Amino acid sequence: MLARLIAISLLASLAGACGTLPNGRAWGEDATATPGWRHVRDAAWQAARSPRVWVPLAAAALLQINGWDREIADWAREETPLFGSVENAGRWSDDLRTASVVAFHVATLATPGGDTPREWIPNKLRGFAVDAAAIVSTTALTQGLKSAAGRERPNGADHESFPSGHTAVAAVHGRLAAINLRSIDLRPGTRRLLDVGIDAITIGTSWARIEAGWHYPSDTLVSASLGAFFASFHSDAFLGLDRALAPTIAPGLTAGGASLQFRWTF
Repeated sequence: MLARLIAISLLASLAGACGTLPNGRAWGEDATATPGWRHVRDAAWQAARSPRVWVPLAAAALLQINGWDREIADWAREETPLFGSVENAGRWSDDLRTASVVAFHVATLATPGGDTPREWIPNKLRGFAVDAAAIVSTTALTQGLKSAAGRERPNGADHESFPSGHTAVAAVHGRLAAINLRSIDLRPGTRRLLDVGIDAITIGTSWARIEAGWHYPSDTLVSASLGAFFASFHSDAFLGLDRALAPTIAPGLTAGGASLQFRWTF
C-alpha cells in the first residue's frame, strides 16, 4: 500500500519524462564509464563531505560509548514504540524498503530523457546503468562487511547484523531518487515534500529494523551512510550532468534592444 502511495505521488512528475534538461541535453545522454580520474576523485571527495555520509558515521561511533548501541536496540525491541510489535516492525521494514525502490524507479523514469523514443530509450538505459552501479556497489559492500564483521544480531538469529541490508537498499534507492528529482521541473514546495518523504522512508526502514530486533542503531546508521555515498558518488562521477547543473547565459533580442538571461538549474 505504501509503495502505491509513493508511486502515485511521483507519477505527477511523469510529464517531464520527455523533453530535455535546461541545457538541451537529456538525462542519461552524457553518462560515461570514463569520466577521467580527476572527476572521479572530486566526486568521491564531495560525496564523502556530505553530511548525509559523515553524520551517520559519527553518530554510529558515538553510540559505542557506554553501550548505548545495545541499550537502544534492547529498548526498541522490547517496547516497540512506533510499530507496536516486533512482527509489525518486520513487515514495515519490508514495505518501506519496497517503497524506496518504487520511488527510485518512478523518479528516474520521470527525468527528461529526450523528445522521441529513439532518444529516450538509450538515454534511460545509460542513466539506469549508472544508478545500477551505485546500487550494486552498496549491496556488495554491505554483504562483504556482514561477512567480515560477523556481528550477532540483537535477537540472536545469526551473525549478520552489521551493517543493515534493508537500510542500505532504502538509502541508496532513496538518495538516487532524490538526486534524479533535481532534473525534473518541480515547484519548490513539491520538491521539498518529496525529499522529506524519501528521507522518511529511509529513516523508517532503519528504525523498523531496530524495533524488529534485527539490527543495532549503528548497523543502520552505517548502512545509511554507505547508500548516500555511493548514490552521490556515482551520480556526480558518471552521469555527466555537470553542464546541465551549471549556470547558463542566454543573450537575445527584444523590441527595445537586447536582453541577457542568467539561469542556474540545480
